[in-house]
Formats: sequence, structure tokens, C-alpha cells
Amino acid sequence: MHIVLDGVLRRPDDALAIEEDAPVTATILDDAGRPRAVETVEPGELAAFVAQRERERPRWVWSTAADWYPVLLASGVRIERSHDLRLVAAILDREWDGADPVAEHRAQLERIDRAPERRRLELLVAAESAGALIAVELRHAGLPWSAEEHDRLLTELLGPRPATGRPAALERLHREIEAALDGASVNPDSPQDLLRALRAAGLRVDSTRACALKSIDHPVIPPLLEYRALARLAAAHGWAWLEAWVRDGRFHPEFVPAGVVTGRWASVGGGALQLPHQVRSAVRADPGWVLVVADAAQLEPRILAAMAGDAAMLAAGADGDLYAGLVAAGIAADRRQAKVAMLGALYGATTGDSGRLMPRLAKAYPRAIGLVEAAARDGERGRRVRTWLGRASPPAGAAGSPQQARARGRFTRNFVVQGTAAEWALCWLGGIRGRLTAAFPGRWPSAVPHLAFFLHDEVLVHTPEAHAERVAAILVDAADDAGRLLFGSPPGTFPISIGVARDYAAAKP
Repeated sequence: MHIVLDGVLRRPDDALAIEEDAPVTATILDDAGRPRAVETVEPGELAAFVAQRERERPRWVWSTAADWYPVLLASGVRIERSHDLRLVAAILDREWDGADPVAEHRAQLERIDRAPERRRLELLVAAESAGALIAVELRHAGLPWSAEEHDRLLTELLGPRPATGRPAALERLHREIEAALDGASVNPDSPQDLLRALRAAGLRVDSTRACALKSIDHPVIPPLLEYRALARLAAAHGWAWLEAWVRDGRFHPEFVPAGVVTGRWASVGGGALQLPHQVRSAVRADPGWVLVVADAAQLEPRILAAMAGDAAMLAAGADGDLYAGLVAAGIAADRRQAKVAMLGALYGATTGDSGRLMPRLAKAYPRAIGLVEAAARDGERGRRVRTWLGRASPPAGAAGSPQQARARGRFTRNFVVQGTAAEWALCWLGGIRGRLTAAFPGRWPSAVPHLAFFLHDEVLVHTPEAHAERVAAILVDAADDAGRLLFGSPPGTFPISIGVARDYAAAKP
């Protein structure tokens, strides 16, 4: 059974928003999309209506979970399944103006039913919609965060919070930078001013990016790199961030499912997908609770091997470290070189170690390398490519120069792998959510283990300490399930590293 909700809701900051909104129309459909009944839900009764109907395990259909689901969570109502019309419309390359969600839902079901790879597309639609629910739940539950520890870390790294101007550590490093440049006045926060000062000191530089500066041997480089790192921390996750984003002991990130064209998530403010290592120990479990952190090891290369059905590459990672397997196979001299080679294959590098080792990779793993090479050629010719479950790359647009064609080839080469990795991660997340709900009934999220954070190939669960071992097993089992769902692969194809501790820095595998 599907229930389509239609109405005008604004995202609530408090319970009054539900009382003030207009009635909601709930259209009950059978699994084929045929209407069975229509009900009008009066203002203020939506949560009660959904809670009652949820006992029948329907699939809730709405414009987007980001608009509807916060209303329900604010009233203590969680749902099991949904169909997110806007996200699915994007997958299906449909333009939808938000009108008549019942007709749009029917059209989407018909499009999915006609798809050549219908079962894969059905899995993508279900996983994408489940991910939308999880994104809202992550924001609602929040990531446990110690403001006191965060302030202590900032003070230790930057000095006391200044009333105005730069923190003391940045002022000290600024003086060291100018001293290393023979007293020249320079603003290290200005790339243009910094580039001018470096060139005036006789350094041949075309960029102030860290990767370019690290190759230069000059006394100014160490304090400059340290300044850049600390300045970035102060700006992105300093005291102003702490005041804006942490309340009641929780960081409430706002994730954007499929915010990247490959299907990866993005975030709106708060830097949720770029938490710096300097402040990760501020992520602190509640008393009596711990953080269970799971990291999918070398996910994208393993996804490539599974997509291609490359038995040799799958075997290289069978012992848990794919890069060590490349070294053992004689493809690379050491693990660092093996990682560089594999990243070059995924991103289309043609120079340095990546380019030099590419022929060896192609000879050892012809099916895997052939897959990304074919995707690159399709991109260069202006063709669209698809992930394993069917998400299409953006249209190529007008024909461009040979350089633009090669750039698009590098994009499509990585698109098929990164997009499929995002699909695997969605299935992993959905499996974790379902298993946690079944294994730990109780008041969510305050009394039971629950998802608290997600970062592409990493998941964090906040749990009472007594349940940590069981939660860790769930994370591993869900990874195995995700591999079977997508590729029919055996357990262990996508190994998971697990860490358990009171704070994120200590728990991170």
C-alpha cells in the first residue's frame, strides 16, 4: 500500500507550525498505484494519522522527506518506508513542478516498470528514498558534541578566543612568515598578496595551494602551511561555528541526499562532510554510551572490482588490504605507490607513478581497467554513462575542444565508480537503520542505539555501551547485505573496520 500526502507544509522550528498549516490530502493507493480511497487530514492531526496508518507498513509518498518528515519526528513519529518524488524524478530524468503528486507517482512507477534494468532501478529508488529519511533523522537526533572539549581544543591550538582580530597562534605564525620573507609585509589570508610576496622573495610559484607549497624548500613554508591549516580551522570550525551549530550537546547537520551529481550527499552549512581531525575528540558520547564507528575500507576500488566482475582484483583485496594485494602481485613497489596507481585509474591520471603503473594495472586487471576506460571513452564522445543501479551522468552539452572532451572522459570514468559506491553506501545505511530498529525497540533516539553521522564510506552509531558489540556486528552484517543486494557478492567483499570509544577521534578505525 502507498499513501500519497499532498498539502502545503513549511519545515517546522516548533510545534506551532503543524497547527497553522492547511489540511493534508492522503490518497491511499494499492501497490500498482491505483487509488483506493482519499482522506482529508485536518491541521494538527497529521502525526496522529501517520502513526495510526504506519501500523499497516505503507510506503509514504511525498514531495520530499526534507519538507514532510521533520513534522513527524517533531511529534515523535518515525516511519519505515517512503518514496521521495523529487529525488526519484531526478533519477528518472523527469521534470516535475510539484503539482499533483498522485499523477507524478503513477508516472514514476510506470517509468520504472518499463526500465530495461527494472530491478536495479527499483533498488536505487528505494535506497535513495531511505537515505532521505536517514538524512532527516540524523539532523533530528544530532551528533553528540562537547562544547567544553571543543573550546579546550581551540584554545590549545589557537590560544584564547580573541575579542577582535586573529587568535594568538595565528598572530605568532604571521610574524614568523614575515620574518622568513626578510620582513616583507604580507597578508597570509590573501592568495594574491601571498603569491606576490613569495615571488618577491625569489620563489618560482604559480599557486598558493598547499600541494604546490609542500614541494618548495624555504624557511617560509612550514609556518605558512601551519598558518593555513589553523586559519581554516578557525574559520570553518572555530568558536563562531560552535555557537551557530551546537546546541543542547548536539551538532545538528543538514545533509542533502544526492546533493552531488554522482548521488553522493552534500551538506548545507556546518561543514558536516569535512569535520577536521583537530576537533573530532569533541564528538563525545553521552555518559554510559559509546560511539561505534565503521569505515568501509578502500570502497571505490572494491566497487570497481565488483562492477567489472574482475576475479583477480577481487582476490587482491580478499585478505583485507587491496593495496597490499597489488604490492604482492608485483604491480607496485609499496602500498603508497599501489594507492597512487589505483587512484590514477579511477581519476584518469596520466603522469607520474599513476601513468607509469597504468599498463601494469591494465594487464593484471583487464576487466576492471577496461570498465573505467570504456566509461572515459563514452564521456569523451559526449555520451552519458550510468552507475550500476542506473543513475545517469549529466548530459554532455555542446561539443567542446579536445581538452574539454578529455576532461569529461575523466569525469565519466570516475562517475560510474563513485556513483555506484554511493549506491552501496545507501544500501548499507538502509540496512543498518532497519536492523537497529528491529533489534532495539524503544524510545528513539534517546534510549536506543541509532545512526548519528554519515560520511560517504563511514558510519557512526551512538549506543548504550552494553549494546556496542551487537551494534558492531550489525554494521558488518549490513555491509555484507549491501554487497549481496548490488552484486550478489559473498560476505567480506566489502570489509568494515570497527572502532569503539567514548570520543570520535579515539573510535575512528
